[in-house]
Amino acid sequence: MSLSSAQVLVESLEKKSRILDEIIRENEVQERLFKRETLDMEALDASADRMGELAEKLELLDEGFEAVYDRIRKELIENKSVYRTEIKRMQELIAEITEKVVGINAARMRNKMQAEKQFKKSRQQIGRASSKIRASQNYYNNMNRLNYVDPQFYDNKK
Repeated sequence: MSLSSAQVLVESLEKKSRILDEIIRENEVQERLFKRETLDMEALDASADRMGELAEKLELLDEGFEAVYDRIRKELIENKSVYRTEIKRMQELIAEITEKVVGINAARMRNKMQAEKQFKKSRQQIGRASSKIRASQNYYNNMNRLNYVDPQFYDNKK
C-alpha cells in the first residue's frame, strides 16, 4: 500500500467535515425560516432539496471511505508507525465529525419542533378560514330563504 491510500482516507474525512459544515449552515437557514411569522414554503423546499443533495454526497463519501478502509485496514494496523501522522489526523477528524453530527442532530430536532408549530398554526388558520366560509354560506342561504314565500294555493295532499 502506498502512502497515498492513507492520504485518500484523510481527504475523504476532510471532505465529509466540509459537507457537514454546509449542512450546519443549511440547518441555520431552515431555523431562520421557521422562526418567521409566515413560512416561506418555496425557500423551505429549496433548503430541503439542498439538504438532500448534501446527504447524497455524504453517503457517497462514506461508501468510498469504507471501501478504501476495508482494502487497506490490515496494512494500517500492521504498520502503525509508518502511518502515524495520517492515523492521528483521521482520529482528529473523526472526533470533529462526531461532534458536528451531534450538533446537526440537535439542530434538526429543534427545526422539527419549529416546523410542527408552524404547520399547526397553518392548520388552525385554514380551519378558521373554512369556518368563516361556512358561516358566510349559511348566512347567504338563510338570507335567500327570507324572501321565498311558499305557494299559497298549492295543495300538498296527494
